[in-house]
Amino acid sequence: MSIDDNAREYIYYAVDGANRMQELIRDLLSYARLENKRDMKIKEVDLNHVLQTILHDLELVIKEKKAIIKVGQLPVIMANEVQMSQLFQNFLTNALKFKGERDPVVEVSAQKAGNEWQFTISDNGIGIDEQHFAQIFVIFQRLHGRTEYPGTGIGLAMCKKIVENFGGRVWVKSKVGQGTSFYFTLNAKEQTS
Repeated sequence: MSIDDNAREYIYYAVDGANRMQELIRDLLSYARLENKRDMKIKEVDLNHVLQTILHDLELVIKEKKAIIKVGQLPVIMANEVQMSQLFQNFLTNALKFKGERDPVVEVSAQKAGNEWQFTISDNGIGIDEQHFAQIFVIFQRLHGRTEYPGTGIGLAMCKKIVENFGGRVWVKSKVGQGTSFYFTLNAKEQTS
């Protein structure tokens, strides 16, 4: 018994749809977990260590895309380590994903501003039109089709939620074709649960 081309095509679409649904459910569950602050374990988190772990995890993608990642000295803060990993990983994977024609250059830095740390993650990628700045932080809002750039449209909404969980704010500056800088703040004082 053999399968004809139509059946193969239907099977491909069914498997592809199931995989996308699985990814969406996984991302939705991650987003929903951000709502439960009661179970969030707060401790000292060395963001230098968090970034080194992420860069190690992304090593193959970084090599494949010929990316240069520059990380300045980052602080130790009171936070949830899992959420800090999600936050930085989402920003870094977006910078690598939306790279454009040039080899990606991504810079991560932090500076203290009063009682908070201001973080900057900049890239030289495709950029974002100013009219979409607010939209990109809304869950399921995508600026590109899934065939152009994969993903569920939840990553930046998760970043916003994580930052807000720690009393911070997030914003973006960008020019189409020139790159994007994401900024966010996190409290420099000890967190309370």
